[in-house]
Amino acid sequence: MPSSYESRVVLFVDICGSTQLYETLGDERASRRVMRCLEMLRRHVEEASGRVIQRVGDELMCLFDSADSALDAARIMQEWVSRQEGLDQPALAIRVGCHFGPVIEDAGDLFGDCVNVAARAAAFAEAGQVITTEQTVAHLSLALRDGVRPLGRFPVKGKQQDLRMYEFVWQDSEEATTASGTRTGGFERSARLTLKYAGRELTLQSRDRPALLLGRDAGCDVVIPDPKASRRHARIETRLDKFVLVDQSVNGTFVKIADEEEIVLRREELILYAHGRITLGHRGNGQHAWLLEFDCR
Repeated sequence: MPSSYESRVVLFVDICGSTQLYETLGDERASRRVMRCLEMLRRHVEEASGRVIQRVGDELMCLFDSADSALDAARIMQEWVSRQEGLDQPALAIRVGCHFGPVIEDAGDLFGDCVNVAARAAAFAEAGQVITTEQTVAHLSLALRDGVRPLGRFPVKGKQQDLRMYEFVWQDSEEATTASGTRTGGFERSARLTLKYAGRELTLQSRDRPALLLGRDAGCDVVIPDPKASRRHARIETRLDKFVLVDQSVNGTFVKIADEEEIVLRREELILYAHGRITLGHRGNGQHAWLLEFDCR
């Protein structure tokens, strides 16, 4: 029987940089390194009164009874990983995301909207970051609440309203000040994307709005009256200082960045950078009527 539907904190911690590690050390040595890291992360979760529910690849899904214990665990894990950088070996890093809300635990798994939001918070995080939500912050003690900074409102798949995201600054104050000035995901930076289509131009800035919706539907921000485009075909989301193209269509979204080969997204995501072109539902060329050109700065 499933446990009761209780409010807890679901936390995801994911090892970054393991692909480079396998290329540098080889499969056997890299695998031992990753497994050792996962074991140490598990120990730190348990030391902070949490539990590891599942491991999927290089990621752990964890459960905590309180927001304080979850962020304490996140800080301890980040501190441990950062200390490994001076050990004369390829560096690993982790990213952490968590959310407070009702969750069901059953048969060694977790279910509920809380799990999805926590996973999305983790996807927002970059290496060395801890990202959480407004609901988690509301349940923090005053001491830990002073250590979070707002990032803004962002769309979350399946949610009608955008969610407020926060970064938990786990470093000491002096170190955190330095890191906030250099971290590519810092909220103080503002990026801009210019989108040109059908003789029109639209600008999206990371501080202005969370996303642009592309598709045939008249309610989309960019209406593409192409029969191969879905009604709500794709969206360009602002995530910190990045722009992410998210395909949600039947026929796919085709993207060419600078001089690279054109690729197709099918229910997938891609970070846009430099400049390029986007077409909905089929490959693009310079003569296509509904070709979208983008430029990121």
